[in-house]
Amino acid sequence: MNRISIIIPMYNEARHIARTLQAARHAAEAANVECELIVVDNGSDDQGPDIARQFGAQVLVLPGLLIGALRNRGAAITSGEWLAFIDADVEMPENWLKLLFDLESGGQADVIGLDLHTPAEAPWYADAWQRRTLRPDTQPLHVVQWLPTCNLLMRRRWFDKVGGFNEQLRTGEDKELTMRLVDAGAKLLAVNQSVALHWGYEGSWREWMGKELWRQGSHLQLLRTHGPSLRLLRFPLLSIAAWLIDFMAISALFDGFPHHSLLMLLLTVLPALALSLRQSARHRDTLLTLQLWGLHWVRLHLAGAGFILSLCHWNARRPARG
Repeated sequence: MNRISIIIPMYNEARHIARTLQAARHAAEAANVECELIVVDNGSDDQGPDIARQFGAQVLVLPGLLIGALRNRGAAITSGEWLAFIDADVEMPENWLKLLFDLESGGQADVIGLDLHTPAEAPWYADAWQRRTLRPDTQPLHVVQWLPTCNLLMRRRWFDKVGGFNEQLRTGEDKELTMRLVDAGAKLLAVNQSVALHWGYEGSWREWMGKELWRQGSHLQLLRTHGPSLRLLRFPLLSIAAWLIDFMAISALFDGFPHHSLLMLLLTVLPALALSLRQSARHRDTLLTLQLWGLHWVRLHLAGAGFILSLCHWNARRPARG
C-alpha cells in the first residue's frame, strides 16, 4: 500500500485543525492509502496542538521559524512516498487524494493542487477574492506555472530534487518552491474537478487588508532569490506607479488643477479594472467584476506599501502559520 505524509504548519488554529485533520484522514481512507499526519506548530498559545494530538497527528512544536522551515522540518521526519502540504484551515474533499493520484499515475502532472473556495458564510470580499482564482467547470484541469501550498501533492522525489522550501522567505514560499519545480522539469496542474474549502477566510476588512499587505511583502524576496524578471517585477512596479500617480493627483489638486487631478486618478483605476476583467470574464458575472475592481485597486496600493516596507524588514517577526 502507498503511504502519504501530510504536513500541516499551524499557529493558533484551534478553531479549524480538527476539521482539517479529520477531512485529510477521510480522504486517505477513501484513496486506500496509509497516512501519517504531521502538524508543525509555530508556538501556538491556544489548544491547537492538544487537539491535533487527539486526532492522531504527530505534533512538532517549533516556535520562531519561518513558514518554509516549518514545512521542511515536517517533511524531514516523514516516511511516505507521497508528500502533501495543506494549510491548517483548509478542509479537503473526500475524493482529494484519489483524484490526484489518478491524475499523476496517468502522466498528466507531477505536482498537483485543488482549487480553493470559501464556505457559504464568508463575507463578500473574501468570497470574491477567492473566486478570482477559480476556473469554470468547463476547465477542470489547467497547467500552471506555480501552485499555492494551501494544498499541494507530489512524490517525495520531486521535493528532494529541488531541496524543499526556501527557509528565508516570510511569505511566497509556495510560489518560489513551485517555480523551482517547473525549472526542474515538473509539470504543475491545478484541478477544479473538486474544490477545497478555506475556513480561514478573512472575517473583516482589517484582516483582509492585513493579510494582503503581508503577502505582498514577498515580492522583494522573490526578486532576490530568482533575479529580476518581467513576471516578478510587473506587479510591484505597477503598484509603485499607482502610488506615484496618486501623489501627483493630490499635488495637482492642491496646485489648482482639478481636471489634471481627476485624469490622474482615473489612470490609477484602469490597471485594477484590467485585472478584474481578466479574472472575472470566465465567470460572466458583472457583480464579481465590480467587486474585484475595487479589491484590486486596494491591493495595488497595499502591494506598493508592502514592497516598500519589506525594504525595511517590516513584519519579520510575524508567526508563520498554515
